[in-house]
Amino acid sequence: MHIPDGYLSPQTYIPLWGGAIAFWSVALKKMKTQLATRQIPYLAMATAFSFLIMMFNIPIPGGTTGHAVGAGIVALLLGPWTAVIALSVVLIIQALIFGDGGITAIGANCFNMAIATTFVSYWTFKLIANPNAGASRLGIAAFCAGYLGLSVGALLTALEFGIQPLIAQGPDGHPLYAPYPLSVALPAMLLEHLLLLSVAEGLVTALLLRYFLKHEPETIFALARKGR
Repeated sequence: MHIPDGYLSPQTYIPLWGGAIAFWSVALKKMKTQLATRQIPYLAMATAFSFLIMMFNIPIPGGTTGHAVGAGIVALLLGPWTAVIALSVVLIIQALIFGDGGITAIGANCFNMAIATTFVSYWTFKLIANPNAGASRLGIAAFCAGYLGLSVGALLTALEFGIQPLIAQGPDGHPLYAPYPLSVALPAMLLEHLLLLSVAEGLVTALLLRYFLKHEPETIFALARKGR
């Protein structure tokens, strides 16, 4: 899902940079009030985990890749606003140092994976789970959170690819950026995620939440009073 340079037009990546910056501004303020000192080591571990899991890339036709993100479990443990910062830091480092994702596309990649995926995962969990739910119900909620969160991120990436031939064409009518229309971009991105990668994201989210429920339930932001 890391979009490289040259695949998004300025009409697409500039507004997404603006949207990402707006979310970062709010997230930094929220993180100061929501992140306790004792959670800082968890923030470091969550960032490292997300970085590692995103390094397992599967090429997808159209110039991008598919992979799990870890956004769901980070959002459930630390809260969505803290997760936005953690995942954005990962994506920016990957783009600047490892060339995984383009510089101009940092805003788009962060919006898709650090913002949309995070909030969809968090609120999916909140809608399915309840304060008195048992471990099985919470596990199902966590799986759905990870699955839907990553699927929405993939959908946004596909839409951004697919609209390029419509909004950026040369004088001869040929696309200037991503050449694949929605009819190609949507199935190329979504099928792989819906059938494989989002399933992996859901399983990772559910299994790690189960671990924390058993050993450190008080650290789960999504189940704490302040997270409701």
